[in-house]
Amino acid sequence: MDYKKLTIRGISYSQTQSGAYALLLEHEESNVKLPVVIGNFEAQSISLGLEKDIHPPRPLTHDLFSKFVLATHFEITSVIIYQIIDGVFFSNINFKNKTTEEELILDARTSDAVAMAVRFDAPIYTTQQVLNEAGILLELDVPSKSAETVEEEVEGNLSRLPMEELNKLLEDAVKDEDFDAALEIQEEIKRRKNKID
Repeated sequence: MDYKKLTIRGISYSQTQSGAYALLLEHEESNVKLPVVIGNFEAQSISLGLEKDIHPPRPLTHDLFSKFVLATHFEITSVIIYQIIDGVFFSNINFKNKTTEEELILDARTSDAVAMAVRFDAPIYTTQQVLNEAGILLELDVPSKSAETVEEEVEGNLSRLPMEELNKLLEDAVKDEDFDAALEIQEEIKRRKNKID
């Protein structure tokens, strides 16, 4: 089957469903976006999988499963979002044993499949039919903001804190498993380092 490769464009708080997030996947060639509604835990897990620098003090469920997959000499080769029924996406995680070459396909919720894919840097695919049924064409090219504008928008005025304080806040946020705050602080630290470079 001719699968269409998707990339993760972002995760945002859902305006339509309270306590939910929208994972935005994009078909690289057509720029068609696939919005997938996911829960808070999965949103955090995907964000942490993308941010390789932040490590929670205790492993999350997806981290634990990743360790199990590696311990059994498997790797994730791809994730396929193969169907949508009544607004629910259906996905498979494709595994391959590095020793025996055995292949394994497991059915998974799309949010879990993506959370695992980011931990293994595995590609995410879908079908043309899913793109036709659920895809939307959005122009996401937002004008770039000045550094001053970004600084003003950072919640809690992180831009005004010294670097030592930011590092302490980051450590505390990770300990408290407040990963949303940790990601925000991490972004501020990265922005400052890039400014210095």
